Amino acid sequence: MDISNAQRVRVLVEALPYIQKYSNKTVVIKYGGNAMINEDLKDAVMGDVALLSQIGIKVVLVHGGGPEITDMLGKIGKESKFVNGLRVTDKETADIVQMVLAGKVNKSLVSHLQGKGCKAVGICGADGHLIKSVMKDENLGYVGEITEINTDVISDLLSMGYVPVVSTTGVDDDGNVYNINADTAAAKIAGELCAESMISMTDIDGILRDKNDPSTLIPKIYVSEISELVNEGIIKGGMIPKVDCCREAIRRGVKKVFIIDGRVPHSLLIEILTDEGIGTMFVQS
Repeated sequence: MDISNAQRVRVLVEALPYIQKYSNKTVVIKYGGNAMINEDLKDAVMGDVALLSQIGIKVVLVHGGGPEITDMLGKIGKESKFVNGLRVTDKETADIVQMVLAGKVNKSLVSHLQGKGCKAVGICGADGHLIKSVMKDENLGYVGEITEINTDVISDLLSMGYVPVVSTTGVDDDGNVYNINADTAAAKIAGELCAESMISMTDIDGILRDKNDPSTLIPKIYVSEISELVNEGIIKGGMIPKVDCCREAIRRGVKKVFIIDGRVPHSLLIEILTDEGIGTMFVQS
């Protein structure tokens, strides 16, 4: 759709206060869902991240890569098993997780960002002891519970103008590698960085009062309201752990946390740089 010069100017004028508000502030983006799989959406997200970085926002991109891990395990004839949504991870699977996340997925995203003119560096939980972990449950194997976040390496990269691209593997003092939930890692990293905001990209509009009616989107939720929404069945199933991570980030000092629909092209820019926004925002009560 063609737009006039006047419309372009209005867009820029509307964005200016938000650019000023976020200038030199840290935003942690948890990148996942269809926006990682669909190439057109991936290109849009990488463009958004590059733009945000160029206008002075300190962006940290945290990613998982479940579908790619499952695909690689299938190629070597290894079945993927899940318990309560968590991948059962033996030693061989942990090595595959490290190879796929810290290698294939991470470096692909870094290359994509650099193709957009963005300075980016890929790191994983082992780098600078970023994500220290222990075994969460022996029945799950090398699925990690985070014990410590050391953001020195992220802060150093941000100070030099880079976008850190973080793959969510953890490590213990013996060098064992752990598969880490990306939402959990993003929340704790955002908290340690005292981020202005954290944005979780998902495959839903946000929190809906009626899951079948997008018009029932709840634009703002105070953390004190979360338990009631869970009891009412409005937040349920796989959204409960995601929302728990939002609450954890707020508890750790992040000012605002958003759940947005990554299937919407340029949803990051809509959320950060426009009056309307998109998705659901969580704030302290």
